Amino acid sequence: MVFLAFAAEGGGIQLVPDGTMLLHIVMILVMIWILNRTFFRPINKIIESRVKNQGGRYTEAEEILQKVDSKSAEFEAAMLEARSEGYELIEKERSKAVAKREKKMSAVKEEVAQKSAAEFEDLEKQTAAAKSEIATEAEKMAEQISSNILKAA
Repeated sequence: MVFLAFAAEGGGIQLVPDGTMLLHIVMILVMIWILNRTFFRPINKIIESRVKNQGGRYTEAEEILQKVDSKSAEFEAAMLEARSEGYELIEKERSKAVAKREKKMSAVKEEVAQKSAAEFEDLEKQTAAAKSEIATEAEKMAEQISSNILKAA
């Protein structure tokens, strides 16, 4: 209210520095000093100790993460080695199976070739027997035909 009354009289706001301004500056500096001593220093100490403690926790966490990474790398290397050993074992077994199959196939082929040769030989014998039988039959028929022709003449 006083301010409105003062402003209404036309006095306005006085912006000229006077002696009270120095008093205000001194009071602000004293207040900053007291606040630093009683309030900000203890808070800053607490904040610094928390940062240090958290920093210790962070380094502990980083150590744990490094251990996890190293164990993970060891695990991956062991898995890779186990897979390669497994693949080698599978390849050995496959090559054994292929060799066994090839051996059986060659035995079967040899057996088939022997049977085929025996059958071919038997067929040759039957063909020779049939030819000789046909030849004897042909001679008999030729004799019969010639005797029939001589009888008719």
